[in-house]
Amino acid sequence: MMESFDSIFQRAAERKGGVDAIEALLPVAADPADLLKIPDDRYLAEMTRCVFRSGFVWKIIESKWANFETAFDGFDVSGNAMMSDEKLEALSTDAAIVRNGMKIRSVRRNAAFILEVREQCGSFGRYLADWPEEKIVGLWDELKVRGDRLGGQTGRFFLRFVGKATPVLSADVVAALIGQGVIDKPPASKKSLAAVQQAFNRWAQESGRDLSQISRVLAMSV
Repeated sequence: MMESFDSIFQRAAERKGGVDAIEALLPVAADPADLLKIPDDRYLAEMTRCVFRSGFVWKIIESKWANFETAFDGFDVSGNAMMSDEKLEALSTDAAIVRNGMKIRSVRRNAAFILEVREQCGSFGRYLADWPEEKIVGLWDELKVRGDRLGGQTGRFFLRFVGKATPVLSADVVAALIGQGVIDKPPASKKSLAAVQQAFNRWAQESGRDLSQISRVLAMSV
């Protein structure tokens, strides 16, 4: 049976040095108005950063990031959506960035995804700002289906880093969810992800906290 969020929070506080210590560690999600202020090129940049970090040493990506900005023209969305095959091929041999052809090609595809969203919503920020937290699992699926290499943790990290409130299903969060009887293994099916969404919605209603904070508290409770 699921515990109340207050019970989970108190256990996390006992493990991590008290309520103040917990509060200091919690992420702060962006307001919808803040998401609207982020230009689309920064969304493409963060998508790219998360794609390249996946399965790689993060500090290497960070050390080369200025080169990525140069290589992809500041992540101008229209320009990258129309990037030629010749430029993609050249970037695949550019030692200034990480020479992973599939990940490099994802920049063009994700730029096209952002342009498609821009036509529908006006901006990618509007798309994220308007998406309800109580249906965040649906946004994970959209990123996976409509974007390129944005499924699973990559998409969730992208959302977290741009400020959209979302759970990140780390090993600790999954362990907490299993301990609460929400799931019995790492969630992959639509049924198990729906159960995760339902649990987070319940805890959000109880606590008034956003999904990012609930996720972090769960991680610290195990």
